[in-house]
Amino acid sequence: MSVRDVYEYALLRVVPRVERGECCNAGVIVYCRAQSFIAARTHLDEARVTALDPSVDLAGVRAALAAVESVCDGGASAGQAGRDDAGRRFRWLIAPRSTVVQPGPVHTGLTADPKAEAERLLDLLVR
Repeated sequence: MSVRDVYEYALLRVVPRVERGECCNAGVIVYCRAQSFIAARTHLDEARVTALDPSVDLAGVRAALAAVESVCDGGASAGQAGRDDAGRRFRWLIAPRSTVVQPGPVHTGLTADPKAEAERLLDLLVR
């Protein structure tokens, strides 16, 4: 039997009109401390987002989602946040904020392969 590690994940939600509170899932962040793993997987369903707000800035939403992925990947464009350890990056990304792209609550599970788990959660909860 393969060893399974605890992982945490949070959904990324697009809330085009914060005052209305309507949202659609657009990604997932997965963090596994035991494997020093962090990754974000995103998928923007533009039709669903524009159904909530036809005037939403889709380019801005795409840029915000790409920024989350960059922080997780440790990309140079992520600045200091991208150089922090995986745990600090996850905690920073899941901090509550009132912007168009918001993290949801944190959930936990067990996995032997956090990379595959990120894809599974994206398929299950976003696509």
